[in-house]
Amino acid sequence: MLVLELDDTIGESLKAQKIDVVFPALHGPPGEDGTFQGFLEIVKIPYVGSGVRASTVAMDKAIARMMFRSAGLPIADGLVAEKRLGASTEAKRIVDKLGADLVVKPTSQGSALGISFVRDVRPLTEALEKAFAFGETALVESRVVGREITVGILERDGIEALPVIEITTPKDSWYDFAHRYTPGLSEHLIPARLPKNQYLRTQEFAKLAHTTLGCRDLSRVDFVVPDQGEPVLLEVNTLPGMTPTSLYPDAARAIGMSFEMLVAHLVRRAVERTISANDGE
Repeated sequence: MLVLELDDTIGESLKAQKIDVVFPALHGPPGEDGTFQGFLEIVKIPYVGSGVRASTVAMDKAIARMMFRSAGLPIADGLVAEKRLGASTEAKRIVDKLGADLVVKPTSQGSALGISFVRDVRPLTEALEKAFAFGETALVESRVVGREITVGILERDGIEALPVIEITTPKDSWYDFAHRYTPGLSEHLIPARLPKNQYLRTQEFAKLAHTTLGCRDLSRVDFVVPDQGEPVLLEVNTLPGMTPTSLYPDAARAIGMSFEMLVAHLVRRAVERTISANDGE
């Protein structure tokens, strides 16, 4: 195994090292949004994970929402705000439509970057400006109170939902960037403390979200699950974290699959895809 950085020399590095298969361990643009996947398609190097289309759509939360809604998946009420119209103008429009208890997030970022929770027009304006620093649009959704839940999807003999994980953080905190990547700042409860019907529904919705976006090999689907009612789908991550504090490896271990076994399985799938494609030529 060779570790390479995604920098301006990545093309030369891949060529010089005669790489057989790439396992992208990347978050956000340009590694998770289809850009790097498109490059690998051009240079004809097999890789783990979703292709260009699914990677692009999953990273664009506004487009993903439209696809989720069309598939009948439960999502929070939301609107897309546009930077060109001005944060203060958009804030007033959004409060008129959705009320003031809101979550603001960049449309094309991961790892909880740029996310804000607000309860009034003035902080909403500031939150929009913060999100606009990442792009031309921001997604604003009604805040849903409930348990933070995630479901890993693994393709083996079909599309398999891994054990449901509940994420807990210290009081008055949430699963932000620091709590995701700092050891000890979050706890992963497996299985999640959900009633059986909600537990099974999150797995069902996770598989449908994975297929709706056309994901491949693996994904991680995030939810908020209120005390009563349906789980609310937040987003699909096409390249789940693989760090010591990450959720996806924990879910795999819960079914008896070590980190090494997981990586080997995913690499093998990528290689077999290439063999099958070549046999079909």
